[in-house]
Amino acid sequence: MTAHTRPRHLSLFTGSGIGDLAAREAGFDTVAQCEADPACQYALKKLWPDAHLFTDVHDVSAIALGRHGLLPIDIISGGFPCQDISTAGKGAGIEGSRSGLWREMFRVIRQVRPRFILIENVPPLRIRGADRVLAPLERIGYACWPLVVGAWAVGAPHKRDRVWIV
Repeated sequence: MTAHTRPRHLSLFTGSGIGDLAAREAGFDTVAQCEADPACQYALKKLWPDAHLFTDVHDVSAIALGRHGLLPIDIISGGFPCQDISTAGKGAGIEGSRSGLWREMFRVIRQVRPRFILIENVPPLRIRGADRVLAPLERIGYACWPLVVGAWAVGAPHKRDRVWIV
């Protein structure tokens, strides 16, 4: 943790902010978010009026974060798009046009160098791209711990497994 009172969190592919609510409960200050969907942006602005909101992951960088006084960042979290990885999709894998945005998430991680990273995706990531997520992170010095946790594990009435990479 940096000299700040609470760890500083950057959320990528934020969605409606459910993960950021969990981060808040865990004691993190979400200082910046990135979400392309206008409806989600509306919710995020209401829930985190003080967080900087990027609308395109291509615009997030260490330079942009620094320009807004948002560095250092202690943790980056995000669930990059899963449409190309999911079994419900066409199976393009992590190189697909949507799931390929992983490369942008990695670029931000490499530039910002947070102490921790939390990545979420669908279980087929394990066979449709996990090596392309884990290997680059390990090459730049992160020890990765992937695991599958279902929503049922925290009391939800449905089975919605997710891959989490810490």
